[in-house]
Amino acid sequence: MAIIETEATLHEAHRDNHTHRDVNGGWLRPAVFGAMDGLVSNLALMTGVAGGSVSQQTIIITGLAGLAAGAFSMAAGEYTSVASQRELVEAELDVERRELRKHPEDEKEELAALYEARGVEPALARQVAEQLSRDPEQALEIHAREELGIDPGDLPSPTVAAVSSFGSFALGALLPVLPFLLGAHTLWPAVLLALLGLFACGAVVAKVTARTWWYSGLRQLALGGAAAGVTYVLGSLFGTAVG
Repeated sequence: MAIIETEATLHEAHRDNHTHRDVNGGWLRPAVFGAMDGLVSNLALMTGVAGGSVSQQTIIITGLAGLAAGAFSMAAGEYTSVASQRELVEAELDVERRELRKHPEDEKEELAALYEARGVEPALARQVAEQLSRDPEQALEIHAREELGIDPGDLPSPTVAAVSSFGSFALGALLPVLPFLLGAHTLWPAVLLALLGLFACGAVVAKVTARTWWYSGLRQLALGGAAAGVTYVLGSLFGTAVG
């Protein structure tokens, strides 16, 4: 029996299968980076200290200090970075807004030229530019997208970036400390839990990328494990030298 697909059915199928992920990274990038950084940096810090044959209490204090310092540092860095980027974009938008107010015809011709460069016929390009320029806010949005490559209504939030970084870093950095807080006396439980966390983070990242979950997880596991191994060796060497 033949299946007849109507135009409406095809349209709905295209709509359902043609959605895109959020690639602006308002919260995803700082959250993922924060969790990865918290895991790797605190694991490496704790293994480095443990390599110097210190007490369990010293390892716990080191881990908690690394968690607090790293989380606040990440949050402050992300806030400053995103705020600076946003202020730069807003300054450029103000420039474009003034140009649209002072030289509307020149901006209209500029927009038409952009469409012509993309293959639109000159007469049609000018007509489209004329229609889009009737609303000042719409004109600003079009010029911002075409000239600056940004969406004025979808600028990243410094607060969102800072909170995401702080929370994800603290969560990631807590994993290596958790076994010691629960009574572990050796480093291996902390290492195993942190490595599992690294693999899980990599696998989660694969959900929003084109990579397979196992490849992304193993890649992060290898990088974090290498960092922990190197710092443990260095800690052992420094501990022996100091001792």
